[in-house]
Amino acid sequence: MNNPIGVFDSGVGGLTVVSEIMRQLPGENLVYFGDTARVPYGSKSKKTVLKYSKQIVRFLKTKNVKAIVVACNTASALALDEIAEELDIPIIGVVKPGAKMAVETTKTGNVGVIGTESTVKSGIYNDYIRELDSDVTVVSKPCPLFVPLVEEGLLEDRVTDDIVGRYLRVMKEYKVDSLVLGCTHYPLISNAIERFMGKRVKLVNPAFETAKSLKELLTEQGMLNTSKQKPEYQYYVSDGVEKFISFADSVLPYHVTNTEIVDIESY
Repeated sequence: MNNPIGVFDSGVGGLTVVSEIMRQLPGENLVYFGDTARVPYGSKSKKTVLKYSKQIVRFLKTKNVKAIVVACNTASALALDEIAEELDIPIIGVVKPGAKMAVETTKTGNVGVIGTESTVKSGIYNDYIRELDSDVTVVSKPCPLFVPLVEEGLLEDRVTDDIVGRYLRVMKEYKVDSLVLGCTHYPLISNAIERFMGKRVKLVNPAFETAKSLKELLTEQGMLNTSKQKPEYQYYVSDGVEKFISFADSVLPYHVTNTEIVDIESY
């Protein structure tokens, strides 16, 4: 099935998921939408996130996508279930795969979850993790400044190290040994997080696990792209093409050129 896979995020963080999909499913065509005009989603209400997500899904459907990946933890937490009920194609988020890996990797039963205000407040990671193993203790912490730090490109900066230390001190106090990076922006500052938490703590990147789940889903449903043609990648944003391209170059394995602005409010 040659139709592309649609991927969307509130901004550039979802490119970490795109990168993993390219690596694990190198034959698949992709359409990415980054809602760069309205980032971040993490401080917005469920009603607003649902409205934005539905607009983006309607846009992706115009590209004849065969499946959709919600590469945004906030949208996965607040909008995924409702959207899935209305769709006639498969849709997956980043929360369930990340929760599953956290349970599989912890040895002490102390799991940390960091994410946006909305994701943490929703309790969705806690619910999934406890569903998988009721003996696990989950420590959650919203880290609202991480997204703007990433969007500004401050990946290796003293300011980022300071903020990481301030937010994650509680994770050390609870002696977590598995830490879910519950926002697709966060893997981009994983060096700073690892420096503070230490090598003993396993950082769970839902991007890797989501690409793995997507591959399993497409295989099960006979939807893998089996053509030998070079895959096509299309990129769309709601604002700031130059900034997006600059950022994409630091995340993806090749230079992005074909990025277009979409008036997403019209969908």
